[in-house]
Amino acid sequence: MIAPEWAIGPFSRPTRLLENRRDVRFDCPVSLKQVEWAAKDLFNPGAIVHEDKVCLLVRAEDNAARYSGTSRIGLATSVDGLTFELEPEPVLFPADDRWQAWEWSGGLEDPRVVQAPDGRFICTYTAFDGKVGSLFVASSTDLRTWTKHGPAFAESNYVRLPTKSGAIITRVQDDRLVAAQIDGRYWMYWGEGMIFAAVSDDLIHWRPIEADGYPDKYLTWDPQSVGPSGHWSRDRLEGRPGLRSLAGPRRRRFDSWLTEPGPPAVLTNDGVVLIYNGANAPDDGAENVPPFAYQPGQMLFDREDPTAVISRVEQPFLTIDPVEAHGQVGNVCFAQGLVLFKGKWLLYLGLADSRVGVATAEFRQR
Repeated sequence: MIAPEWAIGPFSRPTRLLENRRDVRFDCPVSLKQVEWAAKDLFNPGAIVHEDKVCLLVRAEDNAARYSGTSRIGLATSVDGLTFELEPEPVLFPADDRWQAWEWSGGLEDPRVVQAPDGRFICTYTAFDGKVGSLFVASSTDLRTWTKHGPAFAESNYVRLPTKSGAIITRVQDDRLVAAQIDGRYWMYWGEGMIFAAVSDDLIHWRPIEADGYPDKYLTWDPQSVGPSGHWSRDRLEGRPGLRSLAGPRRRRFDSWLTEPGPPAVLTNDGVVLIYNGANAPDDGAENVPPFAYQPGQMLFDREDPTAVISRVEQPFLTIDPVEAHGQVGNVCFAQGLVLFKGKWLLYLGLADSRVGVATAEFRQR
């Protein structure tokens, strides 16, 4: 496939980096037991560059609880972006705190991390109580000690709805990715199934973008009234506001079942590039692609209006490798972490919900 000029890449085939670790243990403050917190699977990493190292926030699962194990977030670091050391204890996990009911016993899932202009690190993750996932936010100055701020949409009407996958818009600044403001606000793509957007003044508290509350409009003719449009006036039917959907599934393509944001988006001269994950529908999906297979694509949003899609790839830019197709959830190549490091893009992926991989690409200034 020939990628459009605006797309990031082309990327190499993914290679495997990290897998489950039975040798790391910690004392769980909720179960009050020592657990092998990464014994079952290690996957879906967020990524950031800090102190000349690539740092991964990796999702790990144990074998000790329901719902395929409790998920916790650990820290792995690398001087070259390819060989990582996993620290022995998780850095974000269910604890005896005010958020325990939201996070136990499913845990903390699928972290994405960006750096704020003031140097703080902002992590979005899914808090899973075992039934419903909710998009949460945490902040840190060192990637090891985190402050949980709770639901990203706590100040909105959507706080109790299932939400996940928060990909904040960034820009390249001094050879690194930093959270970017557009029209004086931070922006984030989020959702599973459909892609939505939200805005924030501080990267902590987010407001989902809503659609016009009026579902229809029509023109009426009034011979007794003359205005800017002559005798015509525009009226609207009353309705209720709702979430504004930006991009959804497409029949007969790799993303026919769902679209879900991947790593933090990147603001370029061409627009906002979002790497996203598409899943194939079992009935009207792409041919020769397994049902429910996840593969990453890219879409471009207007740089002045991050809700407007102006281009979208037709095919995934990474495909399922048969060697990596087997695991907890088969046929999953899930893009979640992206960094600019030593002149290269490094894209970190979850493979089959079981292990971590990486794909690389040359950086082109745009």
